[in-house]
Amino acid sequence: MRARPLRLAFVAVLAGCTGSAGCTGSGGAGPGGERPAPPAGAVSAAAASASTPHRDSAEPPDAGAPPPDPAVEPQPPDPAAEKARIVAELSGRRPRAWGQAIRGVLTHVPATEPTIALTFDACGGPGGDGYDGALIEYLRRERVPATLFVTSKWIAARRAAAELLASESLFEIENHGSAHRPCSVTGRSAYDIRGTRNLSDAIDEIQRGALSIRALTGRSPRFYRPGTAFFDDVCLDAAAGLGQRAAGFAVNGDGGTGFSRAQVKAALVKAKDGSIVLLHMNHPTSGTARGVMDAVPILRARGVKFVRLADAFPK
Repeated sequence: MRARPLRLAFVAVLAGCTGSAGCTGSGGAGPGGERPAPPAGAVSAAAASASTPHRDSAEPPDAGAPPPDPAVEPQPPDPAAEKARIVAELSGRRPRAWGQAIRGVLTHVPATEPTIALTFDACGGPGGDGYDGALIEYLRRERVPATLFVTSKWIAARRAAAELLASESLFEIENHGSAHRPCSVTGRSAYDIRGTRNLSDAIDEIQRGALSIRALTGRSPRFYRPGTAFFDDVCLDAAAGLGQRAAGFAVNGDGGTGFSRAQVKAALVKAKDGSIVLLHMNHPTSGTARGVMDAVPILRARGVKFVRLADAFPK
């Protein structure tokens, strides 16, 4: 497939999500306590930098030029060029692994003290565009930091909520893809949700999600979790080539929104130190919010610290 330049206009025009309501693909049992090894065979980053124009030694620097703002992230590489590079590096590779906790997927954060990373998915699409305002308000009130994985579809459906969340330092907005697809270079499905069809499609899913987040937040995402949290190992390398780490989970906190309040509470209070916990913020009628509200005071009484993924894995 000939690579096409991607533009921010793709944020509003995205492929439909055929998944069932609200990331039910994450309803499988979470992986155990095995900690992943570092990603194997990750794509090396491109070393393309613009050449510096020649300046005569007697020529003074531009006195009127303002200093760079360290808070402003530089423009990312051209998406079409990035896609072409990754296709060239990974084309022809066949996946050897498939799952939610394959080698290279983050399931834990470093923990020298009792620590849990709460992550909440917002999947988008029919039945998945909801917004659990009670849950988010509780996290705000109790100052519980969290990582929010959102799709382009959810951002488009909940623009005002997404903009507010992006403005709050308590929350970190990360990439859940464009159309909530399992990430496969061979079209594999998970939980009856069709995966990306090939390498080109997988890159588009990751890139379009990342572009929508950059348009929302002004920065590129650092972590990627596909719909259903299923990857193959070639997709891991594609995500790494785009500067995003594969984020999975150690604890399935709400069974893809199918758990009761009591089940959510039980899953959280049993979480081991360093666990990344997967929950959802797009189903306000589920047991997620009330289960989280029941569990957080118990965990805090034990001295548990809540962290965002960016806090646990600084640049």
